Amino acid sequence: MEKLQDEILLVDKPAGMSSFGVVARVRRKLSEEAGMIVVKGKDGVLRQKQRKVKVGHTGTLDPFATGLLILLVGKGTKRANEFLKLDKEYIATVMLGADSTTGDPEGVITEREVREKPNKEAVEKCVESLVGENLQTVPRFSAVKINGQRAYKLAREGKEVEMPRRKVQIYELEISRYEWPELVIRCKVSSGTYIRALGEDIGEKLGTGAYLTALRRTEVGKYRVEDACGISDFV
Repeated sequence: MEKLQDEILLVDKPAGMSSFGVVARVRRKLSEEAGMIVVKGKDGVLRQKQRKVKVGHTGTLDPFATGLLILLVGKGTKRANEFLKLDKEYIATVMLGADSTTGDPEGVITEREVREKPNKEAVEKCVESLVGENLQTVPRFSAVKINGQRAYKLAREGKEVEMPRRKVQIYELEISRYEWPELVIRCKVSSGTYIRALGEDIGEKLGTGAYLTALRRTEVGKYRVEDACGISDFV
C-alpha cells in the first residue's frame, strides 16, 4: 500500500483483536514502508535504524467488537482531541434471557428462567423508552479509573467498587431484527456511551437480563466503516 504521512487512517477492526493490537500492526507496517535512517551512536559510529512512524487511536473497541477505528498517523497524532466528543453509531446483537459478568461474551454467562418471553411490541416499547438522555452506570469491566486504578483491573481482582454514573444521549435506537432470544439493534449515541450497558439496560427493563454477543461500530462523526481498510492490508 502507499506510504501514509500525517493522515487519518480508517481501519475496520476484526473480532478477537484489541485496538492496541491494531495500532501495533499498522505502526509496524508503516514503519517498514518508511525505510531506514542513519543515526550516530554514542560511540560516534553511524548505523542504520528502522524509521518509526507514529500511530495512535482515537477511541478503543473491545476485543470482541468489530468496526471502525480511527487511527492518526505521523503529525496527525496531535489532532486526537478533535475526535474525543464525536457521536457514534453501532449495530449490536443483544442476547436476552441471560446475564454476563462483563456484559459481553467474554464474561461468565448465567441463564435466567424467563416465564413470559417479551413480544415484539414489548421490546419496541422498551427500546423507545431509552431514546433521549439517560443516566448510565459505567461497566465494571471498563478502562475508567477508580482511585487511580483501571476499573477492569479491580473487577478482575474481585474488588467491589461503586461505579460512576454518567449522562449520555441516545439519539436513535431502533430494532433491526427480533426473534427470541436474539435482538439486533442499531443505535446512534453520544461519545462516552457504553453499548454493553445499554444492552443490560434493555434486559433489566424487560426483566429478562441481557448481554451483547456482537458489536460493530459503523460510524464516528462523519467517518464511516465503509470507507475503512481491512487489517489484512497491514500484514
